[in-house]
Amino acid sequence: MTLKRQLFVASLLMLLIPWAGLQFVLELDQALRQQALQQLKDQAERLAQTAGDLSLDLPPVASRTPAIYVESLNTPLKLDGFSDDWPGYDESEQLQPWQSAAQSDQPRESTGKPTLRWQAATDQRHLYLLIRVGNRQPVFFNPGSPEQPHDRLLLWLEPADGSLNPAARTASWLIRTPAPGKVYATTVDAASKASENTPDYRVSGAWQPAGNGWQLELELPKPPRGSRLGFAARWQDTPEPAQISTSTNPLPVLVERKPLLERQLAPGMDRGQMARLVEPAGWIIAQQSTPARQKRPEFDELSLLQIAEHISLNALRALIQIYQPEPATLAAGANRLNMDALPAEGLVRHENGSVWLMTTEPVFGGRTLVLEQSMDQLLTLSGSTLGSVIARSTLMIVGLTLVLLGYASWLSWRITRLQRAVSTSIDADGRIIGTLPGSSAQDELGQLQNHFAQMADRLHGYNRYLESFSRRLSHELKTPVAVVRSSLENLSHSETEEERSQYIGRAAAATERLRKILNGMSEAARLEQSFDHADKETFDLAEVISQATAAYQTLDPHHQFNFTGPESGILLAGSPELMVQLLDKLVDNARDFTPQDGQIHIGVEQAGSQICLSVFNEGSALPDNPDTSIFSPFVSVRQGQEEGHLGQGLLIVQLIADFHGGRVEAENQARHGVEGVCFKVLMPSAHC
Repeated sequence: MTLKRQLFVASLLMLLIPWAGLQFVLELDQALRQQALQQLKDQAERLAQTAGDLSLDLPPVASRTPAIYVESLNTPLKLDGFSDDWPGYDESEQLQPWQSAAQSDQPRESTGKPTLRWQAATDQRHLYLLIRVGNRQPVFFNPGSPEQPHDRLLLWLEPADGSLNPAARTASWLIRTPAPGKVYATTVDAASKASENTPDYRVSGAWQPAGNGWQLELELPKPPRGSRLGFAARWQDTPEPAQISTSTNPLPVLVERKPLLERQLAPGMDRGQMARLVEPAGWIIAQQSTPARQKRPEFDELSLLQIAEHISLNALRALIQIYQPEPATLAAGANRLNMDALPAEGLVRHENGSVWLMTTEPVFGGRTLVLEQSMDQLLTLSGSTLGSVIARSTLMIVGLTLVLLGYASWLSWRITRLQRAVSTSIDADGRIIGTLPGSSAQDELGQLQNHFAQMADRLHGYNRYLESFSRRLSHELKTPVAVVRSSLENLSHSETEEERSQYIGRAAAATERLRKILNGMSEAARLEQSFDHADKETFDLAEVISQATAAYQTLDPHHQFNFTGPESGILLAGSPELMVQLLDKLVDNARDFTPQDGQIHIGVEQAGSQICLSVFNEGSALPDNPDTSIFSPFVSVRQGQEEGHLGQGLLIVQLIADFHGGRVEAENQARHGVEGVCFKVLMPSAHC
């Protein structure tokens, strides 16, 4: 068993502590919810009796009865024709509580037909109306030609107390204007439907353009409770195709909240509760809520222990919510509940994500009282039991800690033994003097000891390579030095000009070989140093390789260069200059071993997450089992057209490939019936 699995099995024992505590808290939460639900039912009965006694003077609003909901205001509105001071104002109008004939917050305007939306509010002295007509550019009233078609608004009011003239139980007004701005209504004879041209200054407002339509803000004396009010926007004398309106038969009833009823509900409620009195149609006519029992303290005022307690309590709330029954979504707007989807009792979730315990109670007249209890309040009570849970778990923690300490001591002994074995395998000068013993353990420490043993063997082999490198370098330098020395000795004994020229040429050739050896070594050293300062960038490798191949063909007409692969679209993260240098070394190596008029194929392709750059040349093949790596310095295993292969080019290729995170491979291949050697450079793509 691996060390990770061993630690995992040991850690499983610790799960007994939170599991026992969670089971205790879940049982407590279920008991608290049942008790809280019963208390809610008792409270709902008492509050329903209070609400029924105070709402006997108003008839209930049935589900299919047209209605206009009137918001409550703390201050009067400014009559300027704009909606920025109305309750729930939103610039995008996505959240603004508009009402319409279909009782939707946002009617569809994509059809291009005129639309009618409105809001209503009251400060207990006046009734305010905000009416908007969409998809309709206004045509204003021309006093000189009153018969011409123009936009106008008709307003009807039917008081609940019958305070109007019995012969005309409905008051009517006409609002029209020659230009945007202040407007006043004129009274209309309900019988003849003709304007009396008598201004009624009690009904005033402002008319303004709004978006792709127009908007009218009105103020009129507040009618008695239960009154009915309707309006219609017209712009032609034929009302059917040119009229949009509220319900006209019957007129919509005005529905508003009762502040007196809300004040009477507050004394009978506990902390963290919310009560709503709802009409049969779903309109909220009273809503009252009480704050939570405990006020959340400021973060700066908390101590470290209190912060830890709050974190634990929040984690406990999240766990309890996972195991609680799935709450039903409370379909509620700003002023209305969906009575068809309202559950009788249980957990409900509000739009802000909070969870409440809810119960309902019928009220005399067909209304419904909805009483809710915040689950955060209940979870605060259950969170106080954490102290007892921790106390019962202390003994379990002590026992498990002793077990883990013993296990950790055993691991420490094994690590110390491995450390001693590593120290005894290396002398004071850093040389590998021995091998590490392997381990039969199958966990991570056993694998680590085996990897250390493999690393020691590889380091020992690398030391042998460094020692042999000096011998190879001495061998490479010995021959040209001997040639120079013998040529100079023979030059002093030569008698003819021809002999002296011959010896001078041999000395110059040997000196040139010495220069190439030193330059090759310096180039490799400079290349390794330049990697520390080289910046990687993302470039198109296919474009670089294709352009370089065309340049090789121009500079070397004695060989045939062929490029295979896309012209662009292969991205590599690295240095384009270094990649050109890598390709130069591979091409120089290929040209050296390719006969005249022979073929050199250069290709680049992307396979998944890797890029493959290949250079194939016909010519002599690699030996099947070379004694040394061809990418080591001063190694050449093929017979080329030129003598004295220094073996430095492929070393530089290997260094550049390592810088780009790749590797170099070489193998004998046959392409189109021609034997040769193919070098491949495999690198990760820039998209990886």
